[in-house]
Amino acid sequence: MPFYHQLGKIPHKRHTQFRKPDGSLYYEQLFGTIGFDGMYCNMYHEQRPTQVKEIKGSKNVKPKIAKANHIQSYRFRGFEIKPEADYLDSRKPVLTNSDCTIILAAPQNKTQDYFYKNSDADELLFVHRGSGKFRSHLGNLDFKYGDYIVVPRGTIYKMDFDDSDNRLFIVESRHPIYTPKRYRNWFGQLLEHSPFCERDLRRPYELETNNETGDFLMKIKKQDDLFEMIYATHPFDVVGYDGYNYPYAFSIHDFEPITGRIHQPPPVHQTFETSAFVVCSFCPRKYDYHPQSIPAPYNHSNIDSDEVLYYVDGDFMSRNDIEAGHISLHPAGIPHGPHPGATERSIGKTETEELAVMVDTFKPLQICEDAMPIADESYYKSWLPH
Repeated sequence: MPFYHQLGKIPHKRHTQFRKPDGSLYYEQLFGTIGFDGMYCNMYHEQRPTQVKEIKGSKNVKPKIAKANHIQSYRFRGFEIKPEADYLDSRKPVLTNSDCTIILAAPQNKTQDYFYKNSDADELLFVHRGSGKFRSHLGNLDFKYGDYIVVPRGTIYKMDFDDSDNRLFIVESRHPIYTPKRYRNWFGQLLEHSPFCERDLRRPYELETNNETGDFLMKIKKQDDLFEMIYATHPFDVVGYDGYNYPYAFSIHDFEPITGRIHQPPPVHQTFETSAFVVCSFCPRKYDYHPQSIPAPYNHSNIDSDEVLYYVDGDFMSRNDIEAGHISLHPAGIPHGPHPGATERSIGKTETEELAVMVDTFKPLQICEDAMPIADESYYKSWLPH
């Protein structure tokens, strides 16, 4: 997270006595990354955060691979992923490599009777359908259609949905998720030419401080196993914290597109980065304004990265027969570009209403078994003349 945040009550100095009204001590916890060299927060708990009563068991949730090595372009019909009641059960891995996993989820339950922690990866949750409250030990965030929620690894959280019609596009990242470095100055502040700024980033605004004891079910993902543990105290017992390492939200509708006289390359749409992949937001915008411009993207070769595009809404001008919830995969090693007729259709257009999320990975993506039932095996032939 690129800037400092404080929520709740904290002492004047770190690692000093911080006492409750009855004179007993609050329990300090450092919530940090990359050893002691990354972003962190200092939290203060009502109870010791270390009290485990039982480890009940685990199940393996490692993505099952259908195609480990391929060179075929695919389309996946994402809304054909069937809804499931439970939030974690509904998460279906579609594409994966050693750096990240791309997941579709359609949870129906409005809440869960457990708390969840991903200790393997940061999570980027994109809300395609649904609204509600993201609740965590570091505070709560309201979410709705179009929101990204950046969840640092180790965050304990729950998703409380307003109803049962929910669709999420999720990227699990084994590398920290940051805002693009070329849009930050050396102090970390977002620069004037950035397509968004700190005002657009929504920080947790309320803490739930539950000073309860009992049996609290925690599901923790570690090395692709999901462990069930019973904690003796409520995980949301933080009275205050400060620092840089906390979940936050950003709406794709607050992304301000960068345009030009001629077609701009995909990096102008970049929204998040890691050392292993980037995430871009394609938003409604004015088209190129050179008198001879071709707004449709030029053909280009994916030599060093796989390109994944998740279609959210609107008419995506470079593709034929694309609907909301579709995912296109254009693998490294082959060129791709506009569908037949798309280039000609784009000439003279002045704007687009497209809305999409793109993930470009620097390692090849493997196709998961959960993706095959929703795969269009003939998509790679869609550039042939009709």
